Amino acid sequence: MGKVIAEISMSADGIVAGPGTSTEHRLGRGGDLLHEWLFEGTDADSEIAAKLFDGTGAFVVGRTMFDVGVDPWGEDGTFKKPVFVVTNRPHEPVVKGPTTFTFVTDGPESALRQAKAAAGQDNVVLMGGGTTLRQYLLAGLVDELRLHVVPLLFGAGVRLFDAEAGEHVKLERTAVVETPNATHLTFRVPR
Repeated sequence: MGKVIAEISMSADGIVAGPGTSTEHRLGRGGDLLHEWLFEGTDADSEIAAKLFDGTGAFVVGRTMFDVGVDPWGEDGTFKKPVFVVTNRPHEPVVKGPTTFTFVTDGPESALRQAKAAAGQDNVVLMGGGTTLRQYLLAGLVDELRLHVVPLLFGAGVRLFDAEAGEHVKLERTAVVETPNATHLTFRVPR
């Protein structure tokens, strides 16, 4: 059985989307800066980016991420694997080339069960947004957390770690790769 991996880019002050997320500013105002390492990075950044798809059999995203990302992802849907969208708004599946987006309205755990079934022995990657990843982390459903910390302070926006007071998630760091564009941290999430 594969792992459940939460993967997200964030600023040094914990912002995963800039303020004012909309279809015009899909990652919030200035939010594209969080992902420059993916497109303008070093060879080491490219190797880290490739790991997103290596060994991955399915993805889980939140509805907001789907809504703002589906057009930029293009006709093939980018993922080329099944994607399960956590939402409370029903929607028929959306097929873009080899990518099928299935809308799951009965909770994050159900979306994860469906993604695991689709992935078989491969990994399930939780892509975000921040609210979706936070739900899975706090529920104890994540095996590995991959944070790509960009040397940038936003000051405002969507924070990954806004959680109820007293909620803690222990992490064990297993890898660090530093580039001028990001510090790539990998953590095991002990249960």
